Amino acid sequence: MRSLKSFSLVLLVLFSYTKVISQTYKIDVSKSIINWEGKKITGQHEGTIKFKDGYLIFKDKKLTGGSFTADMKTLSNTDQTGSSKTKLEGHLRSEDFFSVDNFTTSTLVFKSIANKGNNTYLINADLTIKGITGNVQFDLVVNGNKATAELEINRTKYDIRYGSGSYFDDLGDKTIYDDFELNVVLAF
Repeated sequence: MRSLKSFSLVLLVLFSYTKVISQTYKIDVSKSIINWEGKKITGQHEGTIKFKDGYLIFKDKKLTGGSFTADMKTLSNTDQTGSSKTKLEGHLRSEDFFSVDNFTTSTLVFKSIANKGNNTYLINADLTIKGITGNVQFDLVVNGNKATAELEINRTKYDIRYGSGSYFDDLGDKTIYDDFELNVVLAF
């Protein structure tokens, strides 16, 4: 009986000191990408932004954290070529939009995560663009060593008001919608 108690005590001590270690996975910036889409009354434009760095944290195979930095200098337009492409990219990088010379990066930091099941997580995060931080909420789906998310961002919350019908009257067909879409692919 004494050896059974000793064995039980040893097991109790082992289990009480067993600690679940979280695992941090850096994203592969060469395989991870942000695809963006902005719309206006007369059409839309698309492009990409590359990551500077980022990571996801898992504990017991469940997502528990994440943080990402986008390299705004890589902002590109993919639906045009030649001088139209160059002109749009220059305008998006200017003070009218993302002010890339002054704000070379944008960040996203997870604040809370709710497991929705089926490898889907509801993320509440702080998004910082042009030095302005706002809360965003989106679903992140993890599948193997890849995670995907779709976000809709109101650009005016980050002082990007150029062509916004919410701030300027009489824009007519020059109006650019306030919301832009991000389709994010994270490889880790």
